[in-house]
Amino acid sequence: MRNSEEVWTLVDAHQDDFIALSDRVWGMPELCYTEFRSCAEHTAMLEAKGFRVSREVAGIPTAVMGEAGEDGPVIAILGEYDALPGLSQEAGVAQQKPLPGAGFGHGCGHNLLGSASLLAATAVKDFLHANGLKGRVRYYGCPAEEGGAAKGFMVRGGAFSDVDVAISWHPSSFSGVNPATSLANTRIDFAFHGRASHAAASPHLGRSALDAVELMSVGVNYMREHMPSDARVHAAVLDAGGVAPNVVQAFAKVRYLVRAATLPELSVLIGRVRKIADGAALMTETKVTAEVVSAVSNLLANTPLERAMQDNLDRIGAPPFDDADRAAAAEFQATLTEEDIAAAYRRAGMAVKPGTALCDEIVPADARGNGGVGSTDVGDVSWVVPTVQARGATYAIGTPGHSWQLTAQGKMAAAHKGLVHVAKVMAGTALDVIRDETLLARATADHQARVGRTPYVCPLPAELDPPVRMSA
Repeated sequence: MRNSEEVWTLVDAHQDDFIALSDRVWGMPELCYTEFRSCAEHTAMLEAKGFRVSREVAGIPTAVMGEAGEDGPVIAILGEYDALPGLSQEAGVAQQKPLPGAGFGHGCGHNLLGSASLLAATAVKDFLHANGLKGRVRYYGCPAEEGGAAKGFMVRGGAFSDVDVAISWHPSSFSGVNPATSLANTRIDFAFHGRASHAAASPHLGRSALDAVELMSVGVNYMREHMPSDARVHAAVLDAGGVAPNVVQAFAKVRYLVRAATLPELSVLIGRVRKIADGAALMTETKVTAEVVSAVSNLLANTPLERAMQDNLDRIGAPPFDDADRAAAAEFQATLTEEDIAAAYRRAGMAVKPGTALCDEIVPADARGNGGVGSTDVGDVSWVVPTVQARGATYAIGTPGHSWQLTAQGKMAAAHKGLVHVAKVMAGTALDVIRDETLLARATADHQARVGRTPYVCPLPAELDPPVRMSA
């Protein structure tokens, strides 16, 4: 579309503010639903840039929305800013060196994600004002993507009910359109209630909740060879019943994360996991209760929006990394295995380029990735609004997600350049939708055809409130 260079220039004009925002959020890593400082930083930036601000979106204390413009299509640009536990790391250091403190770190690049999205929204706002165009751009500051399903609660609360198109992105080794492939998932806490007793003097009187947790694990492990190959089941013991082995554990709790390609497949798998929990309780003469913590849907594609985003990527070209960026990235790549690097190329559908530390091209539209698939609460947005996502190259090729190496690269020059680059891609795509009624109509029709075949059913139980204390 015409005038893309004008909005890209507006991105450049604001980039220093948002690079600084990203670095500040990197320095205050907060887990899901506790992102009070990070949300405050984004809120302050929205106000400074002239957005109309709505706080506590859908009743979530760390969700914020800023809007600009009048009438016309409503374009949502989605940002995130939650961190992860156990991934603290000194910036720019290519060896594991945790920082003092709680041990949290931005090992998935969400400090960059929120800042680039808000930068794109700001550039679109300025473009609409400067050119007298009708249209509204909204930045949604979304917390708790890492396990909290905040966007699902926001969807259920009607936060996207009048949105025409949603745009987002995620940090990556490569730049391209993010394929709409993800796994639906549910997190369920299984709490086993037994009977305490003296483990030596009267073991026969005890009923071990910890035994039930262990037997449930055995049952789930046997189930793995009889479930779809793209499904995933993982667990974390939240409460093992204490540290005294001479006391039969009267209580134990385990959290299961169950994933499948679609919501119907997920429902079947959850039913099987629940039966295994019931069986473990029966074998140990304990009682079990189950509580859903969060749930997300799989992503829904939108072909017209993906083509529009690919066009923006092809016109802007690869991120402007220089020799210094590549040398710094090579230091981190040296900490990885050949398997890590090959897997990154395989997921992107690209041929391995030995000796290449940073992305130097745009992933073609016909690339067919093959590899592991994660989950995202963007999936629920995509079922109610035509949605498209970019992936933006911000770190060394092969860097695993949720790793100290990714945390360490979150403030480097390459990450900053990738942030600005993907903001231009999102801003250009947003303006294409606003200025091209035909594109918007095609995107809407594509979405309606997909949900017409399989209507959206929110995977969150109706009685479940946002688990704002899940990280407490």
